Amino acid sequence: MKNFIEIISKPDNVAIVIMMIMVLFFTILAFYYAISGDRRRSREVDHGMFPEHKADGNDEISPWDYAPTWPYLVRKEFLVAIIVVVFLIIWSIVLDAPLEEYPNPTRTPNPAKAPWYFLGLQEMLVYFDPWIAGVVIPTLIIIGLCLIPYIDVNPKGSGYYTWRERKFAISTYCFGFLLLWITLIVNGVFMRGPGWVWFWPWQEWDPHIVTAEINVDLPQIFGIDSRSLVGSVIGGMITLGYFVVGIILPYKYLKKRGSKILVELGILRYLIVVVLFLMMIGLPIKMFLRLVFHIKYIWVTPWFNI
Repeated sequence: MKNFIEIISKPDNVAIVIMMIMVLFFTILAFYYAISGDRRRSREVDHGMFPEHKADGNDEISPWDYAPTWPYLVRKEFLVAIIVVVFLIIWSIVLDAPLEEYPNPTRTPNPAKAPWYFLGLQEMLVYFDPWIAGVVIPTLIIIGLCLIPYIDVNPKGSGYYTWRERKFAISTYCFGFLLLWITLIVNGVFMRGPGWVWFWPWQEWDPHIVTAEINVDLPQIFGIDSRSLVGSVIGGMITLGYFVVGIILPYKYLKKRGSKILVELGILRYLIVVVLFLMMIGLPIKMFLRLVFHIKYIWVTPWFNI
């Protein structure tokens, strides 16, 4: 545990610890405001102060939901900016810059880690092919963020904190950002030691540790060569079957319940949402298969491995 305390107290890791605390704090604060706002709006509806739905389908906004930008918002932003500048000045005086010795071409750092904001990608290299972890997944993240304004057709919940009107969107964001991305960064910073070996917080980082991990591809569990034609077909069927089942089952469930989501989204936007969501869920699934069952790849081809 002493080694873990030394790791989190390093000057270049202090910022990551502060970031984790701030992310947790502001997430809790946002949920507090969202739930409080929903309760207040429900009380307004019960007392007739806030008609839940107008005849034309647009929601009525209570006057209490508005606040002038000046001076209320701008004044707070100005004060926060001053506090942040003062904090950074004190921080730069108290903590030395995390500079190391001059680079030595004959001595490679162990572990060789990327900057903290890239450690999530470096951690994904353990579970995916480099081109998937370094190119495909980041590209899909950017594309998914760009598509949000065109996919999210819900007119409610814009401009104010709410949980009731944005349950799926908020849950997806919290799962993707907090439970996946932040977790990958934490694993890469604090759990990966020399040789990119996994160390628990109570374990000392031993640069001479030797680990023997036997990883197999999924077809090999059934005694089939993963690089053969049969193994490639089996892996492809499992991978494609995951997407087919993941698309059909929610569609049938929503249609059976008579949900308006399918009508509002349309088939194209529904497919985009489900495919992106399944690929996001695929990350923890792949991590689970690798860490528990030592499965390296599911689908092996001469051109790519998944």
